Amino acid sequence: MEKSKVLVVGGTGYIGRKIVKASLEQGHETYVLQRPDIGLDTEKVQMLLSFKKQGAHLVEGSFSDHQSLVHAVKLVDVVISTMSGVHFRSHNLLMQLKLVQAIKDAGNVKRFLPSEFGMDPALMGHALQPGRVTFDEKMTIRKTIEDANIPFTYISANCFAAYFAGNLSQMGTLFPPRDRVVLYGDGNVKVVYMDEDDVATYTIKTIDDPRTLNKTIYLRPPENILTQRELIEKWEKLIGKRLEKSTISENDFLSSMKGLDFAQEVGMGHFYHIFYEGCLANFEVGDEEEASKLYPEVQYTRMDEYLKLYV
Repeated sequence: MEKSKVLVVGGTGYIGRKIVKASLEQGHETYVLQRPDIGLDTEKVQMLLSFKKQGAHLVEGSFSDHQSLVHAVKLVDVVISTMSGVHFRSHNLLMQLKLVQAIKDAGNVKRFLPSEFGMDPALMGHALQPGRVTFDEKMTIRKTIEDANIPFTYISANCFAAYFAGNLSQMGTLFPPRDRVVLYGDGNVKVVYMDEDDVATYTIKTIDDPRTLNKTIYLRPPENILTQRELIEKWEKLIGKRLEKSTISENDFLSSMKGLDFAQEVGMGHFYHIFYEGCLANFEVGDEEEASKLYPEVQYTRMDEYLKLYV
């Protein structure tokens, strides 16, 4: 079967650059939206040029110029949006409404993957304020996609390893502690940790797969469903040392959120749902909705292997 042509919107972002790489590696003709408002950001410009060197096409398009977005979309079969949804970076999920309108007007797209890649927003209707804004906005995007009858796949990628595993799920750092570690509650709630390159690999695998059409696909490979304690044990084994452990109770954690700035409160709310409620693994996923079952040929990165980077 001929491989789809892919447009990545947000290709210079954290997960976007990995999606571009995976798309090229899997043999897709790959386009990356080049936005004119990039200005003098030399790092992003150099990244775009490196994509070009690897075989990607750069296509100019602006969210303030509808026709330029329509033109970009008409070049491809599949559009993948990787625009930032985290508040400590540049949170701009609702800008995707303009992209959805361009896809609707172009009328040629066989599959759209909006920027999700975290928890399934359809399961987060109970989420704490102000953090639930992320899920509400994602559901607004979903409704617009579905109302426009645009074929879709939603990717629920759970916890990116660089943010949640490399630091043993400690807040405020991206490196693992070597002496003391804080447990959320008893540290026995199941969490799903994903290497970001694997997220990109699985994402691209879905785009031409009829089994994933108009579905939410969960990235929950069985060996990466771990409690915080199990993750810490893997680190302790690697460094040959036991860490001193303290715990923060659910009530104390919720109390510590009060008075923080908006971005911090959003982030901590998400931590609460992951590490106290277990929202990533407290429901069943069918084989046809779980990526490692759909694509057993992918050799995904286990977290003990991932943590070796930090030794």
